[in-house]
Amino acid sequence: MSRPEGADLYPLALRLAGRRVLVVGGGAVATRRMPALLATGARVELVSPELTPSLRALADVGRLHWLARRFTPADLDDCWLVQVAIDDPVAAAEVSAAAEERRVFCVRADDRTAATAWTPAVVRHGPVTVAVLGGGDPYRSVAVRDAIRDRLADGGIPVPPAGRTLRDGSAGPAGTGGRVALVGAGPGDPELITVRGRRLLAEADVVVADRLVPGLLLDELRPDVELVDAAKIPYGPARAQEEINRILVERARSGALVVRLKGGDPYVFGRGGEEVLACAEAGVPVLVVPGVTSAIAVPAAAGVPVTHRQVAHEFTVVSGHVPPGDPESLVDWAGLARLRGTLVVLMGLKNLAAITAALVAHGRPAGTPAAVVQEGTTGAERTVRASLDTIAERARTATIRAPAILVVGEVVTALSRQ
Repeated sequence: MSRPEGADLYPLALRLAGRRVLVVGGGAVATRRMPALLATGARVELVSPELTPSLRALADVGRLHWLARRFTPADLDDCWLVQVAIDDPVAAAEVSAAAEERRVFCVRADDRTAATAWTPAVVRHGPVTVAVLGGGDPYRSVAVRDAIRDRLADGGIPVPPAGRTLRDGSAGPAGTGGRVALVGAGPGDPELITVRGRRLLAEADVVVADRLVPGLLLDELRPDVELVDAAKIPYGPARAQEEINRILVERARSGALVVRLKGGDPYVFGRGGEEVLACAEAGVPVLVVPGVTSAIAVPAAAGVPVTHRQVAHEFTVVSGHVPPGDPESLVDWAGLARLRGTLVVLMGLKNLAAITAALVAHGRPAGTPAAVVQEGTTGAERTVRASLDTIAERARTATIRAPAILVVGEVVTALSRQ
């Protein structure tokens, strides 16, 4: 009776922290394998006459020890693992033979049948690592790995965090409470949320969502997740923020994983700092997951780089929700008018005419290129371009609606001049 395919493999996770690992070869394969090896905390030595620029940079800062020569069998002394990352079968066989003699497991990029260890296709999902071996077929391994990765990302395969109730209602390890995660959802396209942000959404018990978060992300939540629409919390801005803070603390104290889902980045005009302070004062653990800020992503999606060589070496991001001249404004519009770089104004559509007039009045040339981008990175994205002194009227006649971003500077036309 024949053994099932793959039965001759014994899956094993290696704890390599502080242990010596040898990599033979300094090309593309070694470059791909190196980050995972270094992440384990292994003491990595690399032997090769030449290195790729990426590997050389790691050697220069001491992340790995480079032996600038060809392999010798003595290089394997005291090693726990060797990765052969060369395509010369004769040289690779020499490493294999030396490893076999010393009983060191050997991974070979050139010939898996001659190796004593295989590298699986891996996906990492927070604390969970999934490794797939496809019976020696790397394409099969990657296909299965990718399918698992997608299901982990969208919550199709639930991963209960340690110390909390499992999805089937049974109790996990005791002794840990809830926490809050402030997650930046990105500028509007649901695919622009970070990997960590999507993972936390899949694990969340409670989601407190802003108005500008991508709606499709909320559609992916499990049916049992409590969704709090922060846009519908009553009272004025200050009272609404107090109520959001109370909800975050209260739900976390009940043992829940609470995701505070915010458009863009939590710390770019998102009041994330206030929520972190509220959690800290209540003794609630809080994690901040940065997001792709609309200040950079929305102009980029509209074909406007906020910096460009020989055009702009700086950019400034300000809020326009308070008009120039208002005693409550903290923005130095006169100072901004004197800057040569790019100016990005968020939440300024209502005050667009006053903002552009103030910039011109304080010395920014009236003919400076400007653009207003509505709902950037989404299917409703629209862009209007004009000079600084006419952009407000242009946006009005085009019926641009919020959320919209104003970009001022030569970068607005930089790519159209190429």
